[in-house]
Amino acid sequence: MLRKLVINNYALIDQLNIDFSPGLSIITGETGSGKSILLGALSLILGQRADTSVLQDKTRKCIVEGEFDISDYGLEGFFNDNQLDYDHVSIIRREINESGKSRAFINDTPVNLNVLKELGTRLVDIHSQHHNLMLSENRFQLDVIDVIAGNSSLLESYRQHYSRYVSALEHYNSLSAKAEKAGSDLDYFQFQLDQLNIARLVEGEQQELEEELQLLTHAGEIKEVLGRSCAEFDGNENSLLNILKDIQHGLGRIEAFFPRVGDLHRRLQSTVIELKDISDELARLDSDTGFEPGRIDLVSERLDLLYSLQQKHRVSSVEELIAVRDDMQKKVDEINNYEFSIEEAGKKLDECRKSLAAVSETLSEARIKAVPLLEKHMVSLLKQLGIPNARFVVEHKKLPEFTKDGHDRVAFMFTANRQSPPMELSRVASGGEMSRVMLSLKSLIAKSKTLPTIIFDEIDSGVSGEVAGKTGNIMKSMSGHMQVINITHLPQIAGKGDQQFLVYKEDVDNATHTRIRLLEREDRVQEIARMLSSDGLSEAAMVNARELLE
Repeated sequence: MLRKLVINNYALIDQLNIDFSPGLSIITGETGSGKSILLGALSLILGQRADTSVLQDKTRKCIVEGEFDISDYGLEGFFNDNQLDYDHVSIIRREINESGKSRAFINDTPVNLNVLKELGTRLVDIHSQHHNLMLSENRFQLDVIDVIAGNSSLLESYRQHYSRYVSALEHYNSLSAKAEKAGSDLDYFQFQLDQLNIARLVEGEQQELEEELQLLTHAGEIKEVLGRSCAEFDGNENSLLNILKDIQHGLGRIEAFFPRVGDLHRRLQSTVIELKDISDELARLDSDTGFEPGRIDLVSERLDLLYSLQQKHRVSSVEELIAVRDDMQKKVDEINNYEFSIEEAGKKLDECRKSLAAVSETLSEARIKAVPLLEKHMVSLLKQLGIPNARFVVEHKKLPEFTKDGHDRVAFMFTANRQSPPMELSRVASGGEMSRVMLSLKSLIAKSKTLPTIIFDEIDSGVSGEVAGKTGNIMKSMSGHMQVINITHLPQIAGKGDQQFLVYKEDVDNATHTRIRLLEREDRVQEIARMLSSDGLSEAAMVNARELLE
C-alpha cells in the first residue's frame, strides 16, 4: 500500500508530504483546489511521461517520491528479474530536471519507464471518470470475468499454448510462401544447375588448359627448334659432338708427351658427357612431342565454355564456379524438400491447434461458469446503488479465430428500465450509471485480485443522497481488502473515511500554492458541514456532519 507521498516543485505544489494509512482515505476540497494535481504527481512515479510543463519553478527540478509497503504481494520475482534490491518497504522516486530530462529510481537503483510502469500497475490502480470508457472494451470485460473466475494460471497456460501455436502458424505460412515462390524459380535453378553439371568442372583444370593452349599455339616453333637442335648436336659428321670428340681424341694423343693438356683433356671429356646428355634429352623431347591435329580447337572450346560460365555467374575461377554449382544444388534440393517440410510443419501446426483448442475450451467453460455469479452480484450491487430495475447480462460468443486472450468475446449488457431489454453498456448507460457499474465491478475485483491500492477520482459523480451513502459503504467494504483512496465532493462518502485530507490553495509571496492537510475530528465535522451546506456552517449542517461521521 501507499504509505507516504512526497512532492516537490510539481505544478502548483511547491512542497507536500502526505502520510497515508490503511483502509479508506478521503480527499476533499473546493473545485480547482488541485486534487487532480495530486494524481498527476502520483502518476509520475507510476510510469507516466512528463515534460518541463510540470515544473512550478523552472530553475529547479521536480521530485516525486512514494513509499510503498509491498510485503505479502509476491513481488520478489519482479525485483529479482529486474536486478533490483527488494525491501518490504520500497521507495519509488521520479526526478525531472530543468531541461525536461526524466530519471526514475526504485530503491535508489535507476530504472527505465517500462520497468517503472510495470511495477506501478502492480501497486496502484488509478480510476478516473474517463476510465469508464474501458467498460466497452472486450479485453477489459474478459479481464473482469477472468478475475472473478480465478483464471490467472489457466490464462497463463492458454497464452503459452497460443504463443506456440502462433510460432507454428508463422513457420507453416513462411514455408508455404517460400515454396510458392521457389516453385516458380525451380525451372530456372534447375537449368543453371544442369549447365554446371554438364560442364563437369574439375579443380585446377583451367590452369592446365591455359598452359596447354600456350604450347599448342607455339607448336610449330617448338618442333622446329627441337629438330634443328638435335641435328646440330649429333646429326652429321660436322655436328657439335663429333667435332668435340675429334678434339678430345687429339688431346688424348699428345697428353703422353705434353702433360700440360691433361687438365684440359679431362675438362673437355666432362663437357662432352654433359652435352651428350643434353643431346639425348633434346632427342627424347623431339620424339615425345607430338601435337594432335584439332587439339587446339578442343582446348579453346573448353576454355571458352569455362570463361562463359564464369562471366555468367560473375566469378573468376573454376573453384568459384564449383561453389556456385553446390549452392544451386542446395537450392534445388531445398525446393524439392519443401513438400516434406510443409507436411511436417502442418502436422506440428495441427498438434498446436488441438492443444490450444483444448485449453481454450477449458478457459471458455471457466468463464461461462463465472458469468451467472458476476450477473447476480452486479444486479445486487447496482440495486444498492439506486438502480432498482437494473439488469446486467453478459453476452458470450465464440470467436472464429483464436486470440491472445482466448476464443471468447463477451459483451456487458445493461438496462436500468423495467421495459427496456439489456443492450450494450456503452450505448444505454448514462454517465452516473457507468460510474456505478464500474464501482460495482471494481468492488468485485477487489475481493478476487490482490492489488495494494486503488484510487477513485470522483467515481461517485452523478450520485447523491442515500445512493451516495451506499456508494461509500461499498468503498468501505473494499477497504477491508485493500487500501482505498477516494477524491470526492459528496459528504455522505467523506463521512465513511478512516481518514480525511483537505486540499486547498494558499497565496504566498505573490504565488498560489496547493496545500493538503490531514483533518482532525472537529476539522472533519466542519469540512463535511461545509460540503453539506451552501449557506455557511449552520448548526443543522454541523449536526448532520456529526451524524455522518458516526
